[in-house]
Amino acid sequence: MCRVTDLQQAVLARNEEHAHALRAALAGRGTVAVNLLSSPGSGKTALLEAELSLARERGVPVAALTADLATENDATRLARSGVPVKQVLTDGLCHLEASMLRGHLVGWLPAGTRLLFVENVGNLVCPASYDLGESLRVALASVTEGEDKPLKYPTAFGLANLVVVTKADLAEAVGFDEAAFRAAVARVNPGVEILLTSARTGLGTGGLLERALAVLDGAAVHRPVMAGRAQHTHGRAESQGDVHGHEHAHGDGPGDLHGHSHVLVEEGL
Repeated sequence: MCRVTDLQQAVLARNEEHAHALRAALAGRGTVAVNLLSSPGSGKTALLEAELSLARERGVPVAALTADLATENDATRLARSGVPVKQVLTDGLCHLEASMLRGHLVGWLPAGTRLLFVENVGNLVCPASYDLGESLRVALASVTEGEDKPLKYPTAFGLANLVVVTKADLAEAVGFDEAAFRAAVARVNPGVEILLTSARTGLGTGGLLERALAVLDGAAVHRPVMAGRAQHTHGRAESQGDVHGHEHAHGDGPGDLHGHSHVLVEEGL
């Protein structure tokens, strides 16, 4: 167990190095990355499609990369916005890592891109522990998922710079208690902004884009209390403050717990 824990710590530490390098590379080309985390079926693809369409209408150079275990369904949907979109299939891996992301951006990310939206694998567990070199991390939850979602997944919501509620048009129908949800968020991430949205009605549409553009212009982002410490407790259970209570011990080498090498790409993006 100690060896597995040590490997987990090594993987996360290595990911931090890759994330730092990617963040610097993106900054060097004037690009801000936005990392979107949610459970499956939260409605983040529908919201992202609306945000991308609005960005295109406003002439904002934007691109999107979406990750799934299988199918290119989300990329097909996002491509309807008319902006550059790339699908990443993780072949069963439950999250993206910084070096993986950079490898997919090299040679693809269009020159002049100012905003890069990364739709992470639908999962509030594994992705929460991995910095992707983003400048804005967004945790999303639909009203249909219940008010206690932030308490069940404290790392995902506790490390967010912004929390987005989706499918707000269904709130009354499902008996969503907004006050209870806000209280739950406040317990794990005091002071973080909560944005109510509905891709169907247009409520809050453009809010995510505006906040990403503000970061691009140099605005400060909310700094979660958990920042800087949660990523390094990878071996503990979610109820103890970390989301990755299961282990990916597929590899034999000490450098990577997943059995595949994520070598930092040296080429420019």
